[in-house]
Amino acid sequence: MNHIENAKKTFELEIQALDKLKNSIDTEFEKACEIILKNNLGRLIITGMGKSGHIGKKIAATLSSTGTPSFFVHPGEAGHGDFGMITANDVLIAISNSGNATEIMGLMPMIKHLGIPVISITSNNDSLMARCSDVVLNLGVDKEACPLNLAPTSSTTATLVLGDALAVALLKAKNFSAKDFAFSHPSGALGKKLTLKVENIMRTGNEIPIIAPSNTIRKAILMISDKGIGNTLVAENNQLLGVFTDGDLRRIFEEDNFNSHLSIEKVMTKNPKDIHKDDMAVVALEKMEQFEITSLAVVDDDKNILGVITLHDLVKLGLK
Repeated sequence: MNHIENAKKTFELEIQALDKLKNSIDTEFEKACEIILKNNLGRLIITGMGKSGHIGKKIAATLSSTGTPSFFVHPGEAGHGDFGMITANDVLIAISNSGNATEIMGLMPMIKHLGIPVISITSNNDSLMARCSDVVLNLGVDKEACPLNLAPTSSTTATLVLGDALAVALLKAKNFSAKDFAFSHPSGALGKKLTLKVENIMRTGNEIPIIAPSNTIRKAILMISDKGIGNTLVAENNQLLGVFTDGDLRRIFEEDNFNSHLSIEKVMTKNPKDIHKDDMAVVALEKMEQFEITSLAVVDDDKNILGVITLHDLVKLGLK
């Protein structure tokens, strides 16, 4: 038995189904999009039995994350109370390759009573489900990749891709942006990059390593060791004047005339890189990478120190 050849044959059959679907997309797809876009008050309800139901759950999740509020309702459970999740403001997408799923058809009288628009995804335009629908998106799958032509394979793949096509079409129609996407994914890396500000992450108060310019190098070393971020800010009346890093320490330590009692203003880096608290955290990361530094002072317009943000904190949050 050649497993690789069987796998390739499956790929070929499912690719053929997708090619056929791609070439058959017509104005019904446009109608479906317009119905959903006009539905400003409600949600998009997805239903389907068996494998169609599993695909429906994924489609609902994709739609919700791309700006079209949607959720899956199991047609069997809907007949036993979950129908209360559906309102007259919603739109229904019913998925059944045969178009004759008993559980879905059992819901149609109540769906019609609510006056909800119905979009069906099926391969059978003559099915009961299709006849009850306002729009029919025909998959056109007449043969499954399963050699027995029984297990949903090509039909579920085509349904999944059609659901993605709907989500992307609606996303573009709504001008759904990366920032919008981030708000749907607040715990993801993208969400953090586009929503977290410097003020949400910066260290403040006693966490800030800071010394006066008249303090000695020895005092700076102790401050760096105490706060543990690899440098200390130098300030007069809380106004940023410079920074002294462990790299600066290594540099001057190699000099023959090293003196730990020398004032820090003699060896500090003046006019260090800084950032404002309202800047996005990802901007802080980009600045650190650009200048190859590991922290930034957070200041106001008058260079007063408000906090410090470190590369370590940004990495810990998954921004890098």
